[in-house]
Amino acid sequence: MVSETTIGHRERKKQATRQALAQAALRLAVERGPQNVLVADIAAAAGVAPRTFNHYFPSKEAAIVAEGAGRAQVLCEALAGRADDEPLWDAVRATVGHLFSSASEPDRDWVARAQLIKSTPVLRVEQQRSDLLVQGLLAAEIARRTGCDADRDLYPPLVAGALIGAVRVAIEHWLTTPGPRSATLAATVMDAVQLLARGLPEPARETLSATIEEIT
Repeated sequence: MVSETTIGHRERKKQATRQALAQAALRLAVERGPQNVLVADIAAAAGVAPRTFNHYFPSKEAAIVAEGAGRAQVLCEALAGRADDEPLWDAVRATVGHLFSSASEPDRDWVARAQLIKSTPVLRVEQQRSDLLVQGLLAAEIARRTGCDADRDLYPPLVAGALIGAVRVAIEHWLTTPGPRSATLAATVMDAVQLLARGLPEPARETLSATIEEIT
């Protein structure tokens, strides 16, 4: 008879192997360029056989973007862990705030990895595919919290898609804004979520004027 302890050990080992493969794939892609990385290279760097790689990922691209997908999965699990009677947007803001503020600001390696995915079309496609999977999980949790029908109501997938899009746009904005950054990544992401929670109100007139002056 297999004990729960044995099952737990196996699951932890699988998670560790998956993480090692994802980290190796991303590191090699940054160092060599994605086109110069083979599945065999990733497996060797993670210390496993190439056939083991295929048990965890369908392609090298999926492995390269897996670390970001893992963070999105954590977001879903953290939202599910909030109290059921907490208002949805309070729960969303608290979850996103904790996820981004609990980690230190991105270092040079993180920025390089994010820029690589952003600038490589095939990786962007894979990232979008991963986002859609997470969006489905997030929509299901939003439906549960709001009493909506996960299969028929528009609200859950609309909020899930908007939230994932807001976080993605905030990260890209933070990465690509020229000159010294005036805000941390966590603050930029939270600004995006706050605007979304308020229904995306139009910017104040003085903010628009200041932006126009900077452009001209």
